[in-house]
Amino acid sequence: MKIFYKSKDEIGKLHRANIAGAKVLDAIEGACKPGASTWDLNEIAIHRLKEFGAKSAFLGYANPPYPAVLCTSINEVIVHGIPRKDEILKDGDIIGIDFGLFLEGYCADSARTICVGDVAAPARKLVEETKRALDLAIEACVVGKRLYDIGWAVQSHIEPLGYSVVRSFVGHGIGRAMHEDPPVPNYGSPDTGPRIKAGLVVAIEPMINVGRPDVEILEDGWTAVTRDRTLSAHFEHSVAVTDEGTIVLSRL
Repeated sequence: MKIFYKSKDEIGKLHRANIAGAKVLDAIEGACKPGASTWDLNEIAIHRLKEFGAKSAFLGYANPPYPAVLCTSINEVIVHGIPRKDEILKDGDIIGIDFGLFLEGYCADSARTICVGDVAAPARKLVEETKRALDLAIEACVVGKRLYDIGWAVQSHIEPLGYSVVRSFVGHGIGRAMHEDPPVPNYGSPDTGPRIKAGLVVAIEPMINVGRPDVEILEDGWTAVTRDRTLSAHFEHSVAVTDEGTIVLSRL
């Protein structure tokens, strides 16, 4: 595992890219209302990409090539839900929106789970606690801590609440490529792993299930759902560690 530490100039470029990505997600979040299709949300992302002069980090990625610029993951979909014209948001849904772009040669990647209309208290609590888990993980991502302290911050918050941490997908380093070393699990033993140093840039992204952590990939080769079809929530921020403190690159 080779970690590519970033210079201040590179962190500045990553920050500008991630701010653009956050503004796109804001526009999409504003459209997450009952009656909107996930295709509509993808169209908003395409339009905003053009406005920023940015390139999608998702479209055409991997094999089979991902077919959209946005991931739209509703209810039991953990991640990588593909936007469709016939997939319509309903009152009470929760939807994970994950978005990435390249700007000035550097990648932005972040995600959030949105409550659509009047969402039942248990689903709303899942969303709130997943977001809280991400905040705790960011607090652990500082100079002098160890890499797996990040995952322990998520796991130690989530599991006592009765939820489970998805282990099939993890966070990652980010820079000129969307996925770089090191992998950043959302679980782990405290005070283990490489020492965190200035220049580390990672995307931290807890994925939390109401039920078991088991994952099933649907026939499209992308859509990842909870095997027991319970609800799942997902939040992600790209974060840079500096000697002056930690910068949440994708937070406006």
